[in-house]
Amino acid sequence: MSDRKWRTWEVLGLIFVLAAGNLLHFVYDWSGQSPVVGVLAAVNESTWEHMKLLFFPVFLFTAAQFCMGERDGLLAARAVSVTAGLALIPTLYYTYTGIWGDHTLWADAAIFYLSAAVTFWLDDLLHRQRRLWKMGCQVAGLVWLWVLAFLFVWWTFSPPHIALFRDPLAGLYGIP
Repeated sequence: MSDRKWRTWEVLGLIFVLAAGNLLHFVYDWSGQSPVVGVLAAVNESTWEHMKLLFFPVFLFTAAQFCMGERDGLLAARAVSVTAGLALIPTLYYTYTGIWGDHTLWADAAIFYLSAAVTFWLDDLLHRQRRLWKMGCQVAGLVWLWVLAFLFVWWTFSPPHIALFRDPLAGLYGIP
């Protein structure tokens, strides 16, 4: 696949993730707090649930891209890049709230946008380097993406009782 075509996929992916992630922030409440919707959407204001807003749109876009035949190095690069984007969310959130002592909506949104942009920038970089194209890397990428999907679902219903999973507004964990 040409680099130009790949970059088109990256831009489309970023747009999809930003739109879907913003929508998924509200869908759980709009659904009357349906546990089925809570599988993909944020069920509270915890940092972990905000990480879902990045992961599931990336996961779904990756599945669509794969089904449309775009496979060269896709799974390994996407697994690495989404992991980096996910790591950026709590890193930036806890850093800035630790410095300021509180959070602001605009900074939280900026972290999500930046994390999504970094995800697709790193994905593009890894794809162009062609280092992760071997079948073993693709299998590892596929397994890691499914492990993350499983953990996001599992920890929505049965989260560990640590700060990452605690809703700062209600003090609850996971689906109430």
